[in-house]
Amino acid sequence: MSASADPYTVLGVARDASQDAIRKAYRALAKKHHPDLNPGNKDAEERFKQISAAYDILGDAEKRARFDRGEIDASGAETPRQNYYRDFAEAGPGGGAQRYESREGFADFAENDDIFAELFGRRAGGGGAHIRMRGADLPFHLHVDFLDAVNGATRRLSLPDGSTLDVAIPAGIRDGQMLRLKGKGRPGIGGGPAGDALIEIEVVPHPVFRRDGDDIRIDLPVSLTEAVLGGRVDVPTPTGTVTMTIPKNSNSGTILRIRGKGVARRDGTRGDEYVTLSIQLPKTPDPELEKFAADWDGGKRYNPREGG
Repeated sequence: MSASADPYTVLGVARDASQDAIRKAYRALAKKHHPDLNPGNKDAEERFKQISAAYDILGDAEKRARFDRGEIDASGAETPRQNYYRDFAEAGPGGGAQRYESREGFADFAENDDIFAELFGRRAGGGGAHIRMRGADLPFHLHVDFLDAVNGATRRLSLPDGSTLDVAIPAGIRDGQMLRLKGKGRPGIGGGPAGDALIEIEVVPHPVFRRDGDDIRIDLPVSLTEAVLGGRVDVPTPTGTVTMTIPKNSNSGTILRIRGKGVARRDGTRGDEYVTLSIQLPKTPDPELEKFAADWDGGKRYNPREGG
């Protein structure tokens, strides 16, 4: 997404839209322009990239707030800004300052109180004994694409000090799960061990796939001819497109199973993919189809609503 492409404009939502409205707008647009549903359409592929980039900003409440305040641009890059007194925790003797940035809120002060209490307690009882304490844990929030969560991946996380950290996303991770990276938190005190990085995972919804435990579910549009006569059709799965056979006389709502194409498990196996068929008539009325239906006596005698 270019720097000038406003994410609100890309998703077609108001600046005061709720997170739920943003999520619904993303899903509708992403499903319409997804490359799997528009094979060979470069415009749809580019549009899908823009939609995904816009949702990466607005789908994360923290990133959205930072964008609204002008701290990051539409691509997620930091924007230059003026430093204020509140940006610094403490100025050093040489005039330098240490940036204070934490999502832990007032918990920082509680931790400091504990440190001071132990420090003064030891000085009072032990004449200034050496203090050795473990560093505090650092919380992070990481957006993970649906397919990366299903199949596993490596994502790069930006740390408050400007460094980066490569995070291994285990295959099959669920929305809301927490990853703990040992020793990647705040430094310890007096030679104590560093704290851990606690990474909360938010899985971005997919426009085509839905997760059901270790299984995947999708809705697949089929033509009337494919439903009546059966045939072989291409079906998207989390690991790529496969060919599936549709039985003759299949109705909308028929569910077909593709074994081993679901969510990856720790033991190396995978769940299944369940495909729900949805018969779609041509968007433009077809006189030949209308004539067939008008002359088809069997269709007139059949009442699908009979018997409840």
